[in-house]
Amino acid sequence: MLATAPDFDVLIVGAGISGIGMAAHMEMKSPNHSYAIVERRDNLGGTWDLFKYPGIRSDSDMHTLGFDFEPWRHEKTIADAPAIMDYLNQIVDERGIRQHIRYGHKVVSADFRDDEARWHVEMELNDGSTTRLTANFLYLGSGYYDYDEAYDPGFDFGEFDGQVVHPQFWPEDLDYAGKKVVVIGSGATAVTIVPSMAKKAAKVTMLQRTPTWMFARPAKDWVANTLRKVLPEKLAYRLTRWKNIKMQDFSFKLARNKPQKMKDTLHKNIEKALGPDFDRETFTPPYDPWDQRVCLVPDDDLFKAMKAGKADIVTGHIEKFEKGGVRLKSGDFLEADIVITATGLKLAVAGKIAISHNGEAVKFSDRFYYKGCMFSNLPNLAVVFGYLNASWTLRADINSDYVCRVLNHMRATGTDLATPVLTPTDEAAIEEDDIFDFSSGYIQRGKNIMPRNSIEYPWRLNQEYVIDRKRMADDPLLDGWLTFSRADARATGTKDTGEQLEAAE
Repeated sequence: MLATAPDFDVLIVGAGISGIGMAAHMEMKSPNHSYAIVERRDNLGGTWDLFKYPGIRSDSDMHTLGFDFEPWRHEKTIADAPAIMDYLNQIVDERGIRQHIRYGHKVVSADFRDDEARWHVEMELNDGSTTRLTANFLYLGSGYYDYDEAYDPGFDFGEFDGQVVHPQFWPEDLDYAGKKVVVIGSGATAVTIVPSMAKKAAKVTMLQRTPTWMFARPAKDWVANTLRKVLPEKLAYRLTRWKNIKMQDFSFKLARNKPQKMKDTLHKNIEKALGPDFDRETFTPPYDPWDQRVCLVPDDDLFKAMKAGKADIVTGHIEKFEKGGVRLKSGDFLEADIVITATGLKLAVAGKIAISHNGEAVKFSDRFYYKGCMFSNLPNLAVVFGYLNASWTLRADINSDYVCRVLNHMRATGTDLATPVLTPTDEAAIEEDDIFDFSSGYIQRGKNIMPRNSIEYPWRLNQEYVIDRKRMADDPLLDGWLTFSRADARATGTKDTGEQLEAAE
């Protein structure tokens, strides 16, 4: 065994949903392993603490965006950021996690050294100084987008004399009462902001280059709230969670297999909210439902704002920004005191951390995903990249559970390296798949930096939670790909066989 122990068995990067979920799983399933969470910001919550724009809320139900181990107790299943923050704070306090969080620690680089079986992690502190921690295993709960930069479509604001705001960097003192607002974009952020700002603004216009598929649902789940009244809380939560998982899966597959039927259903719901004379073209994208994420409209809030004359949707292309508003190529002019550029996020891999292995830089676009959790030929590293067609936390839960299985196996067998090994011969035989079968702009812009994807398990980031959940929990760790070894064994040129490790387990 190694002469000196690392600072921690596991270092978790990020105190958002993914990082807190991993810590909670470790408390339950790997309690004898030490860990710390390092968070670049001064508060936990990740996305839910970063974004401050009006109305920020979940775009999926909290019975699946919530953790499998902690029931969602709020009456509304579509929750705002303060309610989600309450949920996360309750978990870190009740489960003894808060004492493990170190705020103001921005990870800039991490190098894994085989001979020591540990990561050397360099961090910048808020005061400009640097520090280092070592850990046997690194778990990245750093999200999927760039915290420092949003996507910049290259707008030239020219003579525009109003305020320009991007939702990712929302000024908390922005006064928009009685103002005319143009929100550029048609994704989930725009669909959230428009009805919320319409409550105070004189008029809010959502300017879309192309329409987005939208579906309305109540913010309260009457089934969930009924079950909570008649069943034990945890049982009611499990039943509601499974119902929603199956509904998500059914809706996604229906959209892919019978797109016209899904289009008709979505249009029917919009007609119910806006009336039979609604402009169908405004709500008919040039792609099928779930070729991009379908936007949630809770309690018809966007449609109600439109019916009240407080909001509208305009489809068009920007010619230029002028004094007092936006000129479209059609010649139409949209008056604006404030322009909100809800134009999307910028994808980032591994939190933009400079990852290296024995001093050699790791290029993730050269690596294959392993079980949507680890990477080919890279030891002791796991990440979370949530589902595109379901709630993020579903993947965070199964990845955390899987990594705890790996940690416990390493402890039981006296090994300190867990590596998904892919030989050049095996790699050459892999048939690759498109990692994201989605046409969303932020997905397409970031695909060049994403890891590689196979058409077959385990070398892929899959998009079917029900299948992933079963395989991650039930498939043997010793699958012929994931190799467990000792640092001293590598140093002497020997390794433990799978049979030896299995016997030790």
